[in-house]
Amino acid sequence: MMYNFHVGQKVVCIDDKFKHVSIDQGIRKGQIYTIRWVGPYKHYIDGEFIGVKLAEIHRGNDDGPEGYGAADMPYRATRFRPLLKDRLSALKNLLVPTPKGEKPYMPESPEEPKRKAPVREKEDV
Repeated sequence: MMYNFHVGQKVVCIDDKFKHVSIDQGIRKGQIYTIRWVGPYKHYIDGEFIGVKLAEIHRGNDDGPEGYGAADMPYRATRFRPLLKDRLSALKNLLVPTPKGEKPYMPESPEEPKRKAPVREKEDV
C-alpha cells in the first residue's frame, strides 16, 4: 500500500530491523515521529526508494566502517505508517501486507468486555 506522506505529518515506525547492519539506525518500532522531508532517493546499494527524513533524528554522514558516504540518508517510507486518530481508519491498516514473519502493527486499545450469550429455551412445537 502506498501512502501520500507530507512534511509535518506524524508517523509511527512499524519496522526497525535492518538486515546486515550492525550500527544502530536510531528508529524504534512503535515510536512516533514527524516527517521533515519526503521524496525519491537513490542509493547505490539499496537502489531507488521513497524516503523520509524525521524531525527527531538527523542521521549525519554515513561515513563509518559500513558507511556509504551518504549525508543524512532518509529511511525507507515503508518503515512507517501515518499516525491515525480515527480508530476506524486504523483498522484499515490490518489489510496492509507486512513483511514475511512479522505481525502487523496494532495500536493498543482497551479490550471490549466479554458478554454472556443469551440463554434460549427450547420450544415445544
